[in-house]
This record gives sequence, C-alpha cells and structure tokens, in this order.
Amino acid sequence: MIERSGAGPLRRLFVLRHAKSAWPEGVADHDRPLSARGRRDAPAAGRALADAGRLPGQALCSTAVRARLTWEGASAQWGTPPPVRFDPRLYMAGVPELLAVLHEVPDEIRTVLLIGHNPGLEDLVLTLAGDGLDDALDRVRVKFPTSAIAVLAWRGGWPDLTAGSALLTSFTVPRGAKP
Repeated sequence: MIERSGAGPLRRLFVLRHAKSAWPEGVADHDRPLSARGRRDAPAAGRALADAGRLPGQALCSTAVRARLTWEGASAQWGTPPPVRFDPRLYMAGVPELLAVLHEVPDEIRTVLLIGHNPGLEDLVLTLAGDGLDDALDRVRVKFPTSAIAVLAWRGGWPDLTAGSALLTSFTVPRGAKP
C-alpha cells in the first residue's frame, strides 16, 4: 500500500492495454493493425489521460503494430507527447519481463506510460497493486479489456516497484464515439 511504502518521490505508472485489433487473414500476430473500434478508442484513451491531467514523462511501447498505433492515436491528443521507446521485450511479455523493463527507467522520470498486451499487463497490475481505491482492483480482476488504463502509484524509485508495492488509484476503459 502506498502509505507503507518507502521514502522517495511519488511515481506513477499508467498501464494501457493496446486498443482493439483487427484479425486480417494471413497477417502475423505482431503485425495486426487496429480495428475500426480500436482506431476510435486509442484517441479516447489519450483524451482520458489528458483530461485527468495524467500525461507521462516517458512512454514504453511494445513493437507490435497494434500497440504502436495505439500510441500514435493516444499521443496525438496531447500538445507535446513525451519521448517513446519501442521495446521488443514488451511484445507479449509476462510480469518478470515487464518489471525488468520498468526497473531500467531513469530515476528522473516520475511517470511512465506502458503500452502492451494481455495477459501480461493484467497480471502486472494485479501483482503490483497491494491495494486499490474504490472498486478498481475488483474490476481489474474481472477483466482488463482493450484500451483499459490502470494507474498505479508508489513512493521510491523504479527498482522499488515490486509485488504489492503500489496502490491502484484508478481503472478506466475509455471508448471512442461511434460515427
């Protein structure tokens, strides 16, 4: 829980599952694009972060096409997007790989947006969240749908992000309006 965690600056991790993808025949999983709904929902996710005043200092994104397109749609909603690093280790990563990437974040970065895939992202949030506000943790346990955003907070450095060390402060599922 955040109150019990170590000293140090408040950090936030925004965990964004890529927007809904298409399943074109003959296209490798890594190369799948966004569906029409995904193309609507990715900008909605970016607007949700901006409206909540939650813009990251850095983004870490899977190299999969659907994750990259989610980043493009979300970050286009911000005046000046943060630097992004496309990391192949994030493609279909599990909790150990995700944590290894997060532990490498420079100390001066206070907020990170992580864009990737399930089941790894859901498992990461459930592993890190020692507690949650409102019913956020229960909702993550039920489903972590495409375009969902979980916000975790803790005190300390990026290497201090370990099992049960963070508080799940919010969980939203932004959706774009149908034309």
